[in-house]
Amino acid sequence: MCGIFGYVGKRDNAATLVVDGLKKLEYRGYDSWGVSWRENGELKVCKSIGKISEVAEDEFSDVNSSLAIGHSRWATHGGVTKTNAHPHFSGGRVALVHNG
Repeated sequence: MCGIFGYVGKRDNAATLVVDGLKKLEYRGYDSWGVSWRENGELKVCKSIGKISEVAEDEFSDVNSSLAIGHSRWATHGGVTKTNAHPHFSGGRVALVHNG
């Protein structure tokens, strides 16, 4: 089962908050992960295979965004690859994560 975590608010460290939230949900998805945020009017993304718990605590400290969404994946279909990791994008304007 996958883990999904998002943040929209006044704090400007949304990506860090989402990564921390995904770490707490790692038991729900442990083979790949990804985070997307909006910065300077543009969607950014970081995706990787492996455990989210291995991400350094300060890896997203330079991200300045008050909006982010993240996903940790437990692959039940499709290979464990960066391509299959969420978030998925549509035209660079929408970042989407889903369960199942």
